[in-house]
Amino acid sequence: MYLENKENLINKGITQLLEIKDAEIRLLSLYQCRHAIDNGIHIGGAFSATIPMVSLFYGGIIDVNIENPTAIDQDQFVLSKGHAVATLASIYADLGYFDKEILKNSRSISSVLNGHPGPVLPGVHVATGPMGQGMGVAQGFAIAGQQTTNFDVYALTGDGELQEGPIWEAVMFAGAKRLENLCVMVDNNGGQLDIVSSLHFPYHNLRANFESFGWRVLEIDATQYHTVYEALHQFKYQPRDGRPTAIICKSTKGHGGFSNLMNNHKSTLGAELLDQEEAFHKNTRAQKEKAFCNFFNKILKEVNLSEVTNVLEQHAQQMGFALNLDGSELKKVSNIPAKVKLKKADVRNKKIEYKSEKLPKLEHGKLYAADKVIESAMKIFALDERIFSIDSDLASTSGLQSGVGHVDKRRALNVGVAEANMMLIGEALSVLGSNVWVSTFCPFFDWKILRRIAVGHQERLEIIESKGWLSEGHGIDYTMVVTAADLDTQSNGATHMGNDDALLMNEAAHVNIINVSCPQQLLSIMKWIVEGNKGIIYLRILRAPSKVIYNADFKFEFGKSYPVVQRDKVHAYIVTSGRSVFESMDASDILLADGFGVNIIDMPSIDSNTIIELYNTGKPIFIAEQNNGYLWTNFRKVLFSNLESINTKNIHPINLTVDGEINYIHSGTYSELAEHYGLNADRLSKQILNILKS
Repeated sequence: MYLENKENLINKGITQLLEIKDAEIRLLSLYQCRHAIDNGIHIGGAFSATIPMVSLFYGGIIDVNIENPTAIDQDQFVLSKGHAVATLASIYADLGYFDKEILKNSRSISSVLNGHPGPVLPGVHVATGPMGQGMGVAQGFAIAGQQTTNFDVYALTGDGELQEGPIWEAVMFAGAKRLENLCVMVDNNGGQLDIVSSLHFPYHNLRANFESFGWRVLEIDATQYHTVYEALHQFKYQPRDGRPTAIICKSTKGHGGFSNLMNNHKSTLGAELLDQEEAFHKNTRAQKEKAFCNFFNKILKEVNLSEVTNVLEQHAQQMGFALNLDGSELKKVSNIPAKVKLKKADVRNKKIEYKSEKLPKLEHGKLYAADKVIESAMKIFALDERIFSIDSDLASTSGLQSGVGHVDKRRALNVGVAEANMMLIGEALSVLGSNVWVSTFCPFFDWKILRRIAVGHQERLEIIESKGWLSEGHGIDYTMVVTAADLDTQSNGATHMGNDDALLMNEAAHVNIINVSCPQQLLSIMKWIVEGNKGIIYLRILRAPSKVIYNADFKFEFGKSYPVVQRDKVHAYIVTSGRSVFESMDASDILLADGFGVNIIDMPSIDSNTIIELYNTGKPIFIAEQNNGYLWTNFRKVLFSNLESINTKNIHPINLTVDGEINYIHSGTYSELAEHYGLNADRLSKQILNILKS
């Protein structure tokens, strides 16, 4: 024994301690199942993930601050395969992120422990579950880790999850950007929901797939602790060569369970089976404890090996174990009672600091392109290192990369043609407290990813509101710069036209839509966003230059509209936004020549009070917009929500719908499209004139 390398002895001892912890974590997972509202658990993936996750959290690998999980000077973990939440919750309760009482009544409406993890659960940063997304967020964390305090990032994915496209967008980007601080563990258990014993699309050479994108790959047997521990140890402590690391953890679905019912994706386990499983795991713990005691006692008998026993005692204590020696012999490995270590997160200051006098000065009546306004403003805002931007192959239309990159090119990212990956990286950076701007064409944002981001944001707001583990400032600041809105895409074809995006985003919770008209308005909106704590913004900007119609002292307020034309005698109103503001202003001039005074209301965000006030005037209201009816939809929503009866004869929508049917629009110049759909000044004024005269 004394001839063995001391390091090998330490590693053997640690893996034996991990095996003891393994039984305890599985027992906690079964405890969750017994007390879940539906007695259900995603057991197959949770159990196959147990060895990788226990190795990571108890093997001295990941460096986390349990007292302050939102501090950015620590390693990060993302459970991309969110259905393994039972294992994560068991580990977090054992480590002290929260009390073990939380493991009871999971999945119920009153519990913070849901069927998939999210920030309502203390210590969790990202809501996961929809496949293929957590890994992209982990990659975003890794980008921040390289630029700040050099922390490492770990993600656990499933092999079924690798069938999702966003995974490979992230793999490609991480390899190209040499994110050597990123370690992805693939739970290669060979099954998925519909076929638990095999994959729909088996991987013939998963190792080569990762390697082809510039990754270092370790392929291991994940049914054994020593192999997983050694692989993680290699990533953490051996010299790196610039490549991210993928550890392919070969296992089987439900590994570590005794009954074959543990092999399913999700199971409802009765009391009898739970009793049986728990008995087996308690027996396993006793066997592993005995093996470790025998191993430890042999070392005690050797001379010059006190260093080994000291290290093992320290490591055991870090794992929540006490080594109970009776004289010179280890008799028992007992548990140190778990204590909640988590403290309430400190308040985050989200306000971006900048010198306002350095911002661009825009002349009234002059034309400016929106991307140039953004570029100029970002050159000032980005002097605060919390500003990040990510474009998806369309930096020429947003102004973000040239503006932020002028200050710090590391914070001005471009993911190529990979919108999903852009959104995931942006989420990660915003979770860490940055003010993040992402950009692509109107129709190119991924709704599935946006929905999950919004779920996580809602959970954060709920916890802040309830005075839970998160404090003010821990919501996300995430702005989507949506280029070429309305008819501004012009001749690029129907697939690129931004005519239905606002309506789609209108149905997503927690997404604040802003439709920009004037360059001065855009600048004021940007100043409003960088004040911080604005949440998820969907900012629709024009592609072609537009005229400044607001004064330099204009101040944007979300939920407020602005009169841009006011006549002495008012016969009607046009409510509009974006490019339609300018057509409506010209139409108002034409109508004035015909003897009708028509006021123009620019409504960049929905103003419920103004909608009700305009309706109550009893005058005709024309809702003109170059999309399929976003303002019109909200007009109806506001009126039906606030009034007992509605007379529709004075409300007239003018938008891109044809005979009330939503359509996609085809290529054309702006002039052609605006004329074709009756939205240029001439046709708009004629439609309004006919109604006013009738």
